[in-house]
This record gives sequence, C-alpha cells and structure tokens, in this order.
Amino acid sequence: MAGASLDALAVDAARVPEIKQTKAALYLDAGEAYALKQKLGDKAYFVDVRTRAEIAYVGMATVADAHIPYVEHSDDAPWDDKNGRFKLDVNSDFGPELARRLAAKGLGKDDTIILMCRSGDRSARAANLLKDLGYAKVYSVVDGFEGDLAKDGTQSGQRVVNGWKNASLPWSYKLDKNKLYFPKY
Repeated sequence: MAGASLDALAVDAARVPEIKQTKAALYLDAGEAYALKQKLGDKAYFVDVRTRAEIAYVGMATVADAHIPYVEHSDDAPWDDKNGRFKLDVNSDFGPELARRLAAKGLGKDDTIILMCRSGDRSARAANLLKDLGYAKVYSVVDGFEGDLAKDGTQSGQRVVNGWKNASLPWSYKLDKNKLYFPKY
C-alpha cells in the first residue's frame, strides 16, 4: 500500500456493471476502500449511504466517518411492486448534510470521498449527485457492505460473493451515535 497511487487501487471501470457506473468512473472494491482510508486517514471522508434500518440491523464499517442515507423509507412508505420492498425516497438533505460534515472536518469538494451502500448501486447514484454538486474525487465502493448475490450453488441469492463483511474488514453492530444521521423534521 505504501507509495501506491490512487490509480493503482481503482477497480477497472470497464468491468463495473452498468447499474454501478458513475459519471466520474472512480471505483474501489471494499478492500481498496479500506486501504485508501487507512492511507489518507482524515484526508479522506468515508460515508455509509445505506438506510438507517440497514445500519441498525446489519452493522457498519468502523472506519466510516459518517452515515448519511442517500435514500430512506418514509414513515408511510408505500409498497414498491417492481423492487419488492417499501419505496425508497432520495434524502433531500444528503448533499447539504455531507457539506456540513465535511466543513466541520476542514474538508471540501476537492477532497477524497468514499461512498458505500449495500452492494454498490446506491453509492453510484449518490456519487453522481455529488459529481453534479461539484465534488471532484468521489469513489463508489462497487461491492458495498454486504456484497453481490451468489448466482448459483447452495448460497444462491445470498450476499456472499464479495463486499466489506465478506472480506472480513472491520465492522460492528455497535454504532457510534456521533457518526449517525438524524433527520431534521
């Protein structure tokens, strides 16, 4: 890791599935995200963009600086037949909350930001939003916290292929309240 360039860490953009592609084409796998955060320390800001329920029941990477959901379930969320779950709405406070937290750390739009969701598609959408807001170095963790679904075998349909947890990277069910997002109703 020492001396490695950011380009040497990045996942090959040509191999990223379309749903996980971003406008900036900056990608890391979970192991690379961990290594980059270790290398840059406080010069990189690592954000878990999953819903509050996901981190509450599935855990969170201990090196994440913050939890700011990109999407969230409203209290009266209707059922989404297409996706087989309750409807998710974009968190309109995502960009402003990130800006507030970055400013509190002395960071800005030119600093390295690492985004991670469950499996890489929501972090890609969040990265696109940040690109539109003028952020220059936003990486999406393509395999996310839980990883991709196994396509066959006895674990078909389970998230056991890759991802933060499957790579045995540091995480915990015990959450740090100071890192968590609380909606401003």
